[in-house]
Amino acid sequence: MTDVNSMLPLLAVAASLGVVPMLLSARSPDVREGWTLAAGLAKLALVLGMLPRVLGGEKLCFQVAEVFPGAAIAFRVDGMGILFGLVSSSLWILTSLYSIGYMRGLGEHSQTRYYCYFALALSSTLGVAFSANLLTLYLFYELLSFATYPLVTHHQDPEARSAGRRYLLYIVGGSVGLVLPAMLLCYEKAHTLEFSPGGILGASGLSGAQLFVLLLMFLFGFAKAAIMPLHGWLPAAMVAPTPVSALLHAVAVVKVGVFSILRVLTGVFGLDLLGSSGLDSLVLSLAAVTMVAASLGALCQDGLKRMLAYSTVGQLSYIVLGGALLSPEGLQGALAHLATHALGKISLFFCAGAIYVATGKQRISQLNGIGRRMPLTMGAFLVASLSIMGVPPLAGFLSKWYLALGCVATDQMLPLGVLLLSSLLNAAYLMPVVYRAFFLPVPDGEPTERLPEASSLCTWSLLVTAMGCVLLFFFPGTLMELSSLAIRNVWGG
Repeated sequence: MTDVNSMLPLLAVAASLGVVPMLLSARSPDVREGWTLAAGLAKLALVLGMLPRVLGGEKLCFQVAEVFPGAAIAFRVDGMGILFGLVSSSLWILTSLYSIGYMRGLGEHSQTRYYCYFALALSSTLGVAFSANLLTLYLFYELLSFATYPLVTHHQDPEARSAGRRYLLYIVGGSVGLVLPAMLLCYEKAHTLEFSPGGILGASGLSGAQLFVLLLMFLFGFAKAAIMPLHGWLPAAMVAPTPVSALLHAVAVVKVGVFSILRVLTGVFGLDLLGSSGLDSLVLSLAAVTMVAASLGALCQDGLKRMLAYSTVGQLSYIVLGGALLSPEGLQGALAHLATHALGKISLFFCAGAIYVATGKQRISQLNGIGRRMPLTMGAFLVASLSIMGVPPLAGFLSKWYLALGCVATDQMLPLGVLLLSSLLNAAYLMPVVYRAFFLPVPDGEPTERLPEASSLCTWSLLVTAMGCVLLFFFPGTLMELSSLAIRNVWGG
């Protein structure tokens, strides 16, 4: 690919500066939300404008400032970055539409503050996606942490403040205490922080033990990836409004965590070094344990959002596992899962929020018969659940198929078994919700007639994302092309 200087990456990141007119329009909700959607559409348009150029073999680069030799604040849009940017910018628009229906439906307070931090969070997400080096990624990773803290603590009650403290402890504590010193060590040994197809540590002279510790610092320091045991912040953050939960789980925060780990594996360590040093086994082991343990945790939950939170913990490690397989098929599965899981999980959270807006119910045990009373919402829940489980013809099947191929291609039968077991556990915690909703009778004392669905914005948003789970299976061309391009970038092609 050819490096081409362009300001488009900077403009895409800066599009969220629409927060200024949002603040000025605080007294007019319609105008404020209009600015929210305008900023989202502008961001998506800029990302789509870069897409054909990246597919055509260009890497769009822009350097803001050189901080140290080999360590600049700089952007580079390649196949991996634009795939993540396209997923986050497109789903932001749907999440914004859903937010309008949800926040108005519940009469939530401080809506202007909410929309402003929401926009800043997506700006930080694109900053991570388009980072050219570890320094830029780290800066935007931290910005995202502080932009999402007010969203997690939105309700400002004791439970929200407690969740916010845990959130900062894990997320900021991990990045400052582990990622920052790891980054400094990389710079001291390699004299650069630029992502490179073969990694930057191959000639660093670090011993096997030093590489082992350094990799652990990155894996646990990027705590947004929720690798166990540093996952506790994620279920706790479910006290936030449902659109924030959707943002955390599908669009921004957790995906930034696993994306950062993929960048470290492919651009800092390099796949050859991981394989020759045996460090791939460390990553595979941590991912496998997290996949199974989180799925078992999801089985024990009665809170619908908490169950989905534990599901997310496990699903994120599918992406980490795919990167650690050190095969083109495994990496393609990991990158595809960034998109397929985003669509499926955002649909599930949208459905959980719609149920809460319409009925006030938040527990799985309260959902008997809800499918006959809210058929559109629970129909979307069924579709998204099947996609998360990896059932064809739904998008989740694509990513799990490539992950399985990656295991077979590298003779990794144990990770393959874990992948299949985890998929069965997905069914074990998602299908009982569907069974309750459609096959158990409405509890005594509750009306049996059909309920009005949540507001039209909420309902249409969840129907669109659920339909996306279907369409992406039949029309995966752009997703597969971008993931294939990313693979060629990683292997130096």
